[in-house]
Amino acid sequence: MIPYTVNIKLAARTLTGTVHLQNKTAVDWGWQGLIAQGCHSSILIVDPKTSQTIQVLERHKANVVKVKWSRENYHHSLSSPYSLRLASADAAGKIIVWDVVSGTAHCEIQEHTKPIQDMDWLWAQDASRDLLLAVHPPNYIVLWNGDTGTKLWKKSYAENILSFSFDPFDPSNLALLTSEGIVFITDFSHSKPPGSAGKKVYIASPHASPAHTKPVAAAPAPTGAKKALNKVKVLITNEKPSAEAVTLNDCLQLSYLPSKRNHMLLLYPREILILDLELSQTVGVVAIERSGVPFIQAVPCAQRDALYCLHENGCITLRVCRSTAPSPDEAGQNTDPEQSAQELVYDLRSQCDAIRVTKTVRPYRIVICPINENRAALVVSDGRVMLWELKAHPLKSSANPSSGLSPLYSPVAFCGTPLAPNQKHISDLSLNTMIGHSLLSGVEPARPSGQQEVSLKFQLTGLLSGLPLPPFALRMCPPLTTKNINHYQPLLAVGTGNGSVLVYNLTSGLLHKELSVHSCEVRGIEWISLTSFLSFATSAPNNLGLVRNELQHVDLPTGRCFAFRGDRGNDEPAIEMIKVSHLKQYLVVVFKDKPLELWDVRTGTLLREMAKNFPTVTALEWSPSHNLKSLKKKQMAAREAMARQTVSDAEQSSVESSVISMLQDAESKSEMGQSISAREHFVFTDTDGQVYHITVEGNTVKDGARIPPDGSMGSIACIAWKGDTLVLGDVDGNLNFWDLKARLSRAVPTHRGWVKKIRFAPGKGNQKLLVMYTDGAEVWDTKEVQMVSSLRVGRNVSYRILDIDWCTSDKVVLASDDGCIRVLEMAMKSASYRMDEQDLTDPVWCPYLLLPRAALTLKAFLLLQPWSGTFTMDITQVDYNEKDEIKGLIQEQLNSLSNDIKSVLQDPELNLLQRCLLVSRLFGDESDLQFWTVASHYLQSFSQARQLSVPDADGQSKAEGSPAGPATHLDICHDTLCESAFFQRFQLERVHLQEVKRSSYEHTKKCADQLLLLGQTDRAVQLLLETSADNPSYYCDSLKACLVTTITSSGPSQSTIKLVATNMIANGKLAEGVQLLCLIDKAVDACRYLQTYGEWNRAAWLAKVRLNPAESSDVLKRWAEHLCSPQVNQKSKAILVLLTLGCFHKVGEMLLSMRYFDRAALFVEACLKYGVMEANDTTNKLIGAAFSEYARLLRSVGMREGAALWASKAGGAGEELLEELFQKEATEAEPERGPDEEQGGLLVNIE
Repeated sequence: MIPYTVNIKLAARTLTGTVHLQNKTAVDWGWQGLIAQGCHSSILIVDPKTSQTIQVLERHKANVVKVKWSRENYHHSLSSPYSLRLASADAAGKIIVWDVVSGTAHCEIQEHTKPIQDMDWLWAQDASRDLLLAVHPPNYIVLWNGDTGTKLWKKSYAENILSFSFDPFDPSNLALLTSEGIVFITDFSHSKPPGSAGKKVYIASPHASPAHTKPVAAAPAPTGAKKALNKVKVLITNEKPSAEAVTLNDCLQLSYLPSKRNHMLLLYPREILILDLELSQTVGVVAIERSGVPFIQAVPCAQRDALYCLHENGCITLRVCRSTAPSPDEAGQNTDPEQSAQELVYDLRSQCDAIRVTKTVRPYRIVICPINENRAALVVSDGRVMLWELKAHPLKSSANPSSGLSPLYSPVAFCGTPLAPNQKHISDLSLNTMIGHSLLSGVEPARPSGQQEVSLKFQLTGLLSGLPLPPFALRMCPPLTTKNINHYQPLLAVGTGNGSVLVYNLTSGLLHKELSVHSCEVRGIEWISLTSFLSFATSAPNNLGLVRNELQHVDLPTGRCFAFRGDRGNDEPAIEMIKVSHLKQYLVVVFKDKPLELWDVRTGTLLREMAKNFPTVTALEWSPSHNLKSLKKKQMAAREAMARQTVSDAEQSSVESSVISMLQDAESKSEMGQSISAREHFVFTDTDGQVYHITVEGNTVKDGARIPPDGSMGSIACIAWKGDTLVLGDVDGNLNFWDLKARLSRAVPTHRGWVKKIRFAPGKGNQKLLVMYTDGAEVWDTKEVQMVSSLRVGRNVSYRILDIDWCTSDKVVLASDDGCIRVLEMAMKSASYRMDEQDLTDPVWCPYLLLPRAALTLKAFLLLQPWSGTFTMDITQVDYNEKDEIKGLIQEQLNSLSNDIKSVLQDPELNLLQRCLLVSRLFGDESDLQFWTVASHYLQSFSQARQLSVPDADGQSKAEGSPAGPATHLDICHDTLCESAFFQRFQLERVHLQEVKRSSYEHTKKCADQLLLLGQTDRAVQLLLETSADNPSYYCDSLKACLVTTITSSGPSQSTIKLVATNMIANGKLAEGVQLLCLIDKAVDACRYLQTYGEWNRAAWLAKVRLNPAESSDVLKRWAEHLCSPQVNQKSKAILVLLTLGCFHKVGEMLLSMRYFDRAALFVEACLKYGVMEANDTTNKLIGAAFSEYARLLRSVGMREGAALWASKAGGAGEELLEELFQKEATEAEPERGPDEEQGGLLVNIE
């Protein structure tokens, strides 16, 4: 026989079930592309593309209340690699920072013992990436170093803090949602705690402010939504609202909008308010009609001004902000101009199906993919995770005008670049490739050619379901043997409280089958072959104490189940246990107050129902010994004798072997036909502890010897028997080990109370024993009679054990009352596993799982396509020296990419910028994505401008600083990085909106100030003249209005005003002085003053809206220098600012000086391709340095072919490197083939 070497290696894993209420907020979708979710005290890591759980982290003792992935907004290199880092916080106040791949904790943090209310990683990128801000109840915020676990500072506030939100545009702004209102902090920094107590504002509940409804004269009666709108005109007040208003403060959530600066979202059960923080004023409301379903959560998007909302019925809706530009058909009719920009309206564009909400099943949270923002995951309390994807469907005809929604168009560009005529692309790559910009008024909404009108739909692309609620009954299928090795599957049957049996495959941890077998709680399961089992369930007892017993026979492959005991089972005492004999021939059914029954499993017949005077059974076990082998021998002998008689002696020798094999066949078949009945025995104990021994053969049952009770034992609760060892456990926690060969018995008190269950481990000669108590479990070695490991509730773990079993000879499986089933090593330490040791059923795309070198290699491999002129997705075709094992892992990652993405990456039409953007999306690299989005936009716009203008002698285009208006513009979420014209229009529109919404003198004054800065003097004068006569500033405002209207550009008046302005600024009235300077068109000076006084953002804003390109370019360059200074240290932001100015040479130099070699080389290459940089004496140094450094980087990760290519592009700077590469090639190549061939091959590649 061939010696089999098989290793069914089951990974330790946790099958999780329902989610605790405290886990409600513990879910996060990271830039790394994975979802982390708290489930009781464990954390699941889920891959949303293949919907598999790929890691379970266990170390918390209390329920996990928050999880947060660290941000990826830094440049990745060998020193700061792609790594999976996650922070989790529990209800006992402990925070753990994890290295998810290895399943180990970086550090543990503990301050108080109350549940952490909220936490987040700091995002200001060039600062340390390890800083974690947490809210420790009731009123502390603490900044931690998440790498070392040290506390940097701690600050307390007057009210209880519920949650916080960082301003995505300004790292020094933080808003805290407290029990009374909102606290705005404007001086947040990692170096010291905020100095002030912050600016407090109170939120009056939307329904509690009837005073603010303003009477609408001669208008049609307002509808419900209009009424709500008028009510929320003023919501934010600086004084405390009246007592009734406070009680109604039910704000569920506060978040800054990542799509536009200074806007915030407040969520109430029946409405979402959008606030403009400059005015502290509501500028938009999403209200639900009376019959609608209330909100639970809203997630604002960054790529488009859109909101994902979760409702109480589990429905996810997507609402997109309506374009303010009138659509062409409306523009014809004279619409009310007031109406056009009344407020921000978020139109419902798509919604997914709701779930059935019951007492135990309700939606908890949604998370949105931060990279693409087109996928949502919904966590349901029963442990399900539903993965929804947003798809754009092209519409044939124009949308029906009756719906009143303006059409959505898909953009023409792919990855920031207009599509080539026959280029492959992925339309649903991300939210901003699915729907175009929302248009602004003043932009002609003419439909550009090639734009497709689309509608959005949600599609369910994945579902993870957990275990149902406990109790559970576990049983592992029969163990692996040499006979069943070819078709063995490690299946675990789990009986549940609702009567169904779940069968899990433990190699993958996935549900193999779910069978609805019973109508009440499953009490026990026994396998009778590798593919079939018996399970029993008992209903609740009636007033006589009788129940309905169900004993079902289930065949797994077909799912057929039938009642094993026929029509017996109604109104009888409950079944206590069922036990199947070792050869799976007989079954004993033990009842509570009724003698036991003995059945033949193979024929399904009742062999014996014991007499009324039969003793009451407390524990029972079948003996592993039987006489099958001797029976077979006898049978074989008889058969052989028959064969000999039929065949004559002469022929015997030639025929014998074949005949015997025929007979052996017949023999094994007849064994299947159950003609052979072996003798088996079982032992049981009665209430007095007496041990009975009973033999069963065929349908005869014989009573054997009886052994009197052992005085040291109490009432026996369970028995286990393997080989020559018999173990009895009693209700007082004593274990009695019998050695049947040596006839010795030994009692060991464990002092752990009732022994609930004992089971021997599978495998020949494996004498380990698993014991279950009410408060935990132990593993014993019966040879040595000593305990190997122990698990105790409250000491090592927080959960109670419900059932136990062995799943292999060295792993146990435990079901616990937190709804989980854990496969553990024999030591029973709950442990996370290394992700790379697991075999997943579907391969997962996640470069973060690779070693740091390998992840960078994979990135370079995708970025530098085509390799030596051909496109390939096979790493072995590239000259890359690395261990085969690592190559294999990289190849697995490449294979797991979807076919769409592979075809796009191998499409020759995909240009360098698109490739860089696509790869940064695939890697979830936040900093790359931001850099390439801005770079690709401005490279194209400057290259267009350059084609239109003639360069002067300097080689620098005249158009520096003034990009030509390209077909698209950067989204407004890039704020001051957008083109000036677009930015200006956005600001005008915003002021217009603020003006419509203003409701108090303060608001009017702010609007007038903004209008003056924007140069809208006429409108500003109108607002200034609105001031009522009893207002103290009435006189001042009237004079200001006169001043604004009469300003002339005569010399003397200008110089006077300038002098006054300068004095004002010197005396601390910065804003007023800047206004005066803007009135006399001295905005350049105004910007300079703002910068001198540290108002850098305000200066950039003003430069964008008021200055001509050359002037604004100076202001922004100064800002970039300030950002580079060591005390600010935001070089990556500075680079983005320089990109918008077209200072590409400077950007290249900065990237090099920051050692971002890969980014620098690719960027310079793109500049050369787009003709915005020319190879001349000034640029050659930069080009050479960038390319040769990148070549060195590629050589350091082993990619020689790539290194040679870039070194050859680097000109003089790369020659030395090329020579080194050639020498290395030559020395390595000699053993196999001549160096000339090898070099020749390389030279071809270089060309």
